[in-house]
Amino acid sequence: MALHESVLEEFGLAPLWVRRGLAAREAEAGQGDAVALQTRGDRSAPLRDDAALADHATQHSGDRAALKQADEPVKSPREDANDERRAQPLPQTSREPMRGSANVQPPQAQRESAPRFDETATWRETSQTQPDVSAPPTFDAPPDDDFAWFDDPTASASAPAETRRAAPALPAIHTLDWDALAERVAGCEACRLCETRTNTVFGVGDREADWMLIGEAPGENEDRQGEPFVGQAGKLLDNMLHSLALARGTNVYIANVIKCRPPGNRNPQPDEVARCEPYLQRQVSLVKPKLIVALGRFAAQSLLKTEASISSLRGRVHSYEGVPVIVTYHPAYLLRSLPDKAKAWADLCLARETWLANGGAPSNESK
Repeated sequence: MALHESVLEEFGLAPLWVRRGLAAREAEAGQGDAVALQTRGDRSAPLRDDAALADHATQHSGDRAALKQADEPVKSPREDANDERRAQPLPQTSREPMRGSANVQPPQAQRESAPRFDETATWRETSQTQPDVSAPPTFDAPPDDDFAWFDDPTASASAPAETRRAAPALPAIHTLDWDALAERVAGCEACRLCETRTNTVFGVGDREADWMLIGEAPGENEDRQGEPFVGQAGKLLDNMLHSLALARGTNVYIANVIKCRPPGNRNPQPDEVARCEPYLQRQVSLVKPKLIVALGRFAAQSLLKTEASISSLRGRVHSYEGVPVIVTYHPAYLLRSLPDKAKAWADLCLARETWLANGGAPSNESK
């Protein structure tokens, strides 16, 4: 026997090849016999009966068993030891199911039927549920989400929404008296002019006067001193009043449409006028004047709610809150335009006539 044949026989491979070849030829021969049994002989002749076919199959199976037994090689002692070692059961491990369990499945079936393992989810659950053994005991410490014990009991907490809504609202402006109205104006923050003002300019004069003079807004000097019509424009106004036998604080009250100075002496914006007008309306209702003199274009347009020019508004009697209104030039404008002083004098004469017609009394009978 050749060397390679002896090596194959030593490892039991040569007989295995022989057995496989014989089994393949035997299977082909069996299939050929079955076909031959059905097709052999005359087509009109009857086929073998079932008993004969059964005997023939039994004979062939016996022959195959004999051939298989004869072909099996004699195992060497080494092969017997290997077979015994393979036949021994594997040791029981924690990954194998318990013996006797009704739900034991093959390893492949177990892998296919087991749910997919989510390492990320398991890590999150473990990290969230596992306690930190390295942390010291907290005993009576509050929960992690309870920060109330850090609060200062003396600190005032913000009131809830119900409490804020239940807080009394400020009284309406039209219900305020002089002192309350002056205090409200001093602390007013209704518009952005409060951010740049130095002082609010409430008003000055006789609070029961027949004459009420209303200007546009405070200027630089008024913002600094907190009083309307000071400086050169104020001196000119005093002279105009003196020509009518009037004086600042004597039967005259002076105020402005806007109580705070606009930056750079610009014209007030409509929203600023709207927020400040209730203060002026309350002042008029408290003074109850018999005549109002609007000083300048802006004051006249704000009081009369019009866009008409001052030249078209002059020379006529208008009305504001039921009080007669006369329109004339602002004293600051007259300082720059001397020829218009004559027109302003005509306006003052019209104002005096209107005042007298409305129940005003001459200076010697005035308050």
